[in-house]
Amino acid sequence: MRSSSTLGFAEAEKAARFLARRWKGTPRIGIVLGSGLGGMAEQLAEPHRISYRAIPHFPIPTAAGHTGMVHWGQWNGVPVAILEGRLHLYEGWRPDQVAFPVRVLAQAGVRHFVLTCAVGGIARQAVPGSFMIFSDHLNFQGANVLAGVEEVRWGPRFVDLSEAYDPGLRALARQAARRLKVRCFEGVYACVLGPSYETPAEIRALRWLGADAVGMSTVPEVLALRALGRRVLALATITNRAAGLVMRPLTHEEVIRRARESARRLTGWLDVLVPRIVESASR
Repeated sequence: MRSSSTLGFAEAEKAARFLARRWKGTPRIGIVLGSGLGGMAEQLAEPHRISYRAIPHFPIPTAAGHTGMVHWGQWNGVPVAILEGRLHLYEGWRPDQVAFPVRVLAQAGVRHFVLTCAVGGIARQAVPGSFMIFSDHLNFQGANVLAGVEEVRWGPRFVDLSEAYDPGLRALARQAARRLKVRCFEGVYACVLGPSYETPAEIRALRWLGADAVGMSTVPEVLALRALGRRVLALATITNRAAGLVMRPLTHEEVIRRARESARRLTGWLDVLVPRIVESASR
């Protein structure tokens, strides 16, 4: 049920303490799983999990493919926390509610984040089954999680986004992809409100503006995390060609199916990438 109350610093602090009491040490990396990618949490060794419903103040996702679980354990020897279940503005949530789960992890001490999502491909190389490393974004959601009453403990109001997506983490992702022969490219992500898919005219406009892929999530979390000074890497699985670029209609069922098909390759990519992220932080 959506609450009308603001999810502020005090609520995040309470939720963070709740999780920290259950963790054996602070996770080094927080991972957010996008639509259809929930099965990747099975990768964890020494796994634990808890429902969002059991965590103080946590909102409950309603979108298909987002179950609402926090997992923690070892990913290839690295302690991580995984959010299986993302909130979207199109579900009726406010920006502070959408960003609340990642803010809680950050408040609990997590310093590095890998955000994943399923997107529609616009650029020629953005074909189903490939992956995109976010280099930048265009925010067309009409909302910003940093707007509203200022809370200095969430970081500065006026955040520099020149390097919203950490260049060092992007370089590590490229290196791991080359090693594994993962088909990927770097590109600009257009974030729209949804839930309707874009029109062909909108896709033509987004392409003209420089977008390589389009989706309905991730940017609110990025804004919140960058304000907190966290390092962010965003990886997208291309599940479909955007409207007007193919002759068949788009469906959410196809998005979920193709995301699940990509999950094994994304898991292998993270197997190599996760330890390297931790190594880079200790240099």
